[in-house]
Amino acid sequence: MKNVTMKDIADKLGVSVVAVSKALHNKEGVSEALRAKIFRTANELGYRYNARNALPESRLSHNIGVVVAERFIQEDSFYFKYFKCISAMLQERNYYAVFQTLSWEDEKNLVFPQAYQDGNVDAFIVLGQISKEYSRLLGNTGLPMVFLDFYDDRCNADCIIGNSFYASYEITNYLISNGHRRIAYVGNIRSTSSIQDRYLGYYKSLIEHDIPLRGDYIIADRDMLGNYIELELPEMMPTAFVCNCDEVACKLIIKLQEQGYKVPEDISVVGFDNSIYSSISNPQITTVEVSIEEMSKMAVSYILKKIVNPSFTFGRIHINGRIIYKSSVAKIEPEQT
Repeated sequence: MKNVTMKDIADKLGVSVVAVSKALHNKEGVSEALRAKIFRTANELGYRYNARNALPESRLSHNIGVVVAERFIQEDSFYFKYFKCISAMLQERNYYAVFQTLSWEDEKNLVFPQAYQDGNVDAFIVLGQISKEYSRLLGNTGLPMVFLDFYDDRCNADCIIGNSFYASYEITNYLISNGHRRIAYVGNIRSTSSIQDRYLGYYKSLIEHDIPLRGDYIIADRDMLGNYIELELPEMMPTAFVCNCDEVACKLIIKLQEQGYKVPEDISVVGFDNSIYSSISNPQITTVEVSIEEMSKMAVSYILKKIVNPSFTFGRIHINGRIIYKSSVAKIEPEQT
């Protein structure tokens, strides 16, 4: 027999899933008459919920939904490291992480995560960029929410992010200190907030060193759905590339080598994240590391505070990274651009 969900109740009554959730979790925003009707319909349909949900002090499921867009989930996904940390830290505090992958169809059609429809989560940690429309959808649930590793100014949500802007500025400065002036950036700057911030940090470094920004040196690595695309190299090759992540840097190095270039002897390459790709690449990639453990710890601490005190907010927190020097950068004689 199919489990009855909040959506089933909402469809039966012709109301929103948000209204059903607020009623079943004893939240404000629905009338007492509607709340009673929702509870009655839930019972009639056989919806399984903790009857003590009606009591504010005992309404919690002790589950936190961790939502990740499907496009970011691969076998060796960087975000699995975050989820592992978050899950372990929640368990230490008698909470559990409910992993929710968000398909592109559900994101586009604004379908609530299943755990929310079932009433099985107390809050959300959203890991990685989602659309502005879906951010607003989750915000409208009334549940506490923290964005991790991205931000959205159009959605008034608290977030914890790596300081991508400053880290990219620093790693571009490092390339310039090694004599490089023809430096390209690899990443779709309209894809995610972190890719855009890394581009802006790169651009700030160019400005401060009087290096003109070239349009052909801004190279897209993915489409707007997050699918990687073939890298199109410029006609006049740069001496260095700043890549928005290690996976793209690894792909770029392979492409350069296939075309006869040596890295770093001919062209230097840097990445971001200090992921497995920076180590398996040949040569290993100089990259930026941000503490996954520190960011996860903050996300867990703050989401639990928000559950206890719904009015608690902390805004946007930036976590600084550090450059991990490996073997993909070579010093060259400075040249005029």
